[in-house]
Amino acid sequence: MFRLVLFAALALAAATARAGPTASEVATLCADAEDAAHCGRLVEARQLARLAGIAARDGDELRVALYPSGTAVFRDRIGIDNVKTYALWDALSPINAVLLYVTDGERTGFLLVQRAGGRTTPLPAEPVLSPDRRYVVTADFCAEGCDNEIALWRVSREDVRKERAWRPGARWSDVTVEWQSPARLVVEHTPAGATARDRVELRLDDARWRNVP
Repeated sequence: MFRLVLFAALALAAATARAGPTASEVATLCADAEDAAHCGRLVEARQLARLAGIAARDGDELRVALYPSGTAVFRDRIGIDNVKTYALWDALSPINAVLLYVTDGERTGFLLVQRAGGRTTPLPAEPVLSPDRRYVVTADFCAEGCDNEIALWRVSREDVRKERAWRPGARWSDVTVEWQSPARLVVEHTPAGATARDRVELRLDDARWRNVP
């Protein structure tokens, strides 16, 4: 689920955030970061102050408070090889979830933690929650190692499950997605070979979606 990414992808993810770090904050915080994991920790330090009581850092352990009680512990794996780190990125309060930024070697991604029960769902890109709280949507696009698709994930109390996906017929870059209503998405992107950005509207009942088993 995790994808190769550059710092630019972090800023692109932040551009779609609602309560998470903004693109300008990521750029400022990570200006002198050594790598993606270091950038994640710098963002986390800011978010721990903003989201007091949601999570806490204890050395190489990130502790996420569950609801109504309990703690989920995520331990960084530090060493010469197979390094894996977790960092607090955002809180999706309407669905009682926490979003972690994860690095796994040279790959990065996100992990959605549902505080009621502690179930975790790896996501390839930062999710954007629908107005009715029924879905999150991700836009996973890059030059290499991505699915290059828009994906809908259905949210329930028990889990977050990938339900539908759509892939454009051409290469896209700089892709962002927003909800215009509970039934309609707007996807902004730069088509391959173009300099100007374009927009595509996707309704949830659009025939272009494919169901994911």
